[in-house]
Formats: sequence, structure tokens, C-alpha cells
Amino acid sequence: MRMIGLMSGTSLDGVDAVMADFDASGRPRPCGHIHSPYSAELARTLRGVNADTPLAHTLMLDARLAGVYAAAVESLLKATGSARSQVSAIALHGQTLWHAPRAEPPVTCQAGDPSRVAEATGLPVVADFRQRDLAAGGVGAPLAPVFHAALFGADQRRCVVNVGGVANLSVLAAGGRAERGFDTGPGNALMDAGARRYLDAAFDRDGAWAASGRTDPAFLAQLLADAYFERPPPKSLDVKTFDQHWLDGHTGQPARPVDRQATLLALTAETIASAIERWGGEPRDVVITGGGAANTALCRALNHRLGDDRPLLTSDELGIPASQVEALGFAWLGRAALRGEPVDLTSITGARRPIILGGIYPA
Repeated sequence: MRMIGLMSGTSLDGVDAVMADFDASGRPRPCGHIHSPYSAELARTLRGVNADTPLAHTLMLDARLAGVYAAAVESLLKATGSARSQVSAIALHGQTLWHAPRAEPPVTCQAGDPSRVAEATGLPVVADFRQRDLAAGGVGAPLAPVFHAALFGADQRRCVVNVGGVANLSVLAAGGRAERGFDTGPGNALMDAGARRYLDAAFDRDGAWAASGRTDPAFLAQLLADAYFERPPPKSLDVKTFDQHWLDGHTGQPARPVDRQATLLALTAETIASAIERWGGEPRDVVITGGGAANTALCRALNHRLGDDRPLLTSDELGIPASQVEALGFAWLGRAALRGEPVDLTSITGARRPIILGGIYPA
């Protein structure tokens, strides 16, 4: 089976499209990848969506994003020389606009109308993965632990951390079973906001700017006092939980923006490391993936915080580029839906039972 996985995450940098071939055991192998960046205007528009955004505006974004995803599929087919007839389906995560798992009722919204994508590409689409988990009593995210187990499971205990706009942790037991997973806290989103504000750049390349500053221990302690970090899993975040408004609500910020940036990097590293120490169960190693894997300063800080007993590896070192992991993972989830295979998230999201994730939209 050949699938296309599409992922656009909370960093709002664009769409990753991966062509995935599956062997007889169901293990995916990436055989093509393109990144289609969002325009600066679209990224600003997506960051501005909130509870007061008019419904008409949200629906237009839903349709507009479908066009972006369909174009990414066409670019991937061209780049890989793949015929449409070789592809079984597209697995579409969609762009999260709103995620409120503790609301009553809990809700989540991933934009990018799958009906339009199916019509535009002529391929079936599997989508709405998170909605089904919420319907089954889960918190809707993260879904990554089950495919992290398929991609990175080993004969020893391992943790996998994905650092996008939000950071999430997968705890894999020896043998590869996904034992636990949850959002640990901020990933790149706060640091990216600082880069946009002070560097006029989309992100702080390699974390070089943050590395030139000094962490403010008192300000870091304030940030770490947020109740979310002590809440036991299952738990998941909207990217807006830890945003500029949250940050501005704390007093005593460093006078120099570069020191604030250094402190935000320390916050991401500390909350990830603390989550591993509290819930990871003494892993042999830790694998980092997502955009944060390219942040040299963050990897250095996290590696130092974890200590010599828990080496930090990038997913690239295990054969899967960090930028492709999530799109590849959703291809894996899409295949499971096409085959009618339930996914067990009971120990991760708190879903009541194993369920088939995703709805199928025919071509």
C-alpha cells in the first residue's frame, strides 16, 4: 500500500507531504517528501484565529487550506514521479485552529475540507482523526505515540519527544508498545513569536540568538509554576494555551529580549526533561523529532538536562528525517483506518476503548 501523509502543525510554517510505502508488516518507509511553506499572510491569518473569529471567516479558511493541501499533493506526485493510480489514499491531519479538550463538550477543529481535497486530487482522503478520539472520551491529542511506537519501537524503553509549536512526549515500553503520551508544554511557538517580534524572522535559526542570551532563573521559576505542568496525563494543549498573552501575564520579565528568549528556550527544555523524569520510567534513550530537532541550542540544553545516562538522538539518526515523522505517522494512521484496524489510545488520551480513527472521504 502507498499512502500520502499531510501534516501542518502548530508552528504554522506550512505543509509537509510524505509519500509512504508500507511493507508486509505494516511498517512505513518514506519515499518522497516536499515542504510547501505557508505565505506570510496566511500564517498571520491562522495565528489570528480565536474564539471571536466569525464563522464565515473560519469556513473560508477551511476551503482555502483545502486548496493548499491539494496543491501539496500535486507537487509531491510530480516530485516523486508517482502515478495517481499508485496511491491508495491521502491521510490529512488538517490545520488545528482550535483545541479545547476540557471544554463542555470538548471540541477540536482541524481545517482543510477533506471533501474538497478528495475532489481536487481524485484520491480518497482519510481525515478527522482527532474528532473521533474526542467522541470516544479522549482528549484528542497527542496521537503521535501510537505511530512513534511503529516507527521507533525498540527492545529497550525509549521516549520520543516531538517539538513543534507545542511539545509532546511518547513513552514507549520495551518491545515498542506505546505506554503513555501527552503534551508537555510549549515547544517552539513562544520562541518563534520572539523571533518574529525582535528579529523579523520566522524563527531563531539553530537557537543562535537564544544561545547568546542568559536565562533568568526567577522568571523561569514563574513560568514553571503554571498548574498545567503538574497536572497528570492524559492531557493535551491548544497552541494558544501558552501564548503571548500568557507570557505577558507574568511580571519581572528580563529587560533584554535576548535574555527572555534564552529563558523561553530553557522553559521548553526543562518541561520536556521534567516530564521524562516524572513519567518516562527510566528510558534508555530519548529521540527528538519535529522542528525542534533543528534547534541546535535547544538540543544542547535538553541533552545537558537529561544527563549522560539518557542520550538524546534525532530521528534522522534512526533513518527518518525529523521533518517527515508526523506526516509519515498520519499516513500510518490513514492506512489503519482504510484497513478497519482500531488504534488503542486508552492509556494515552483516555479514550474509552480502541477505535478506528478518521473518516473516509471517497474520491
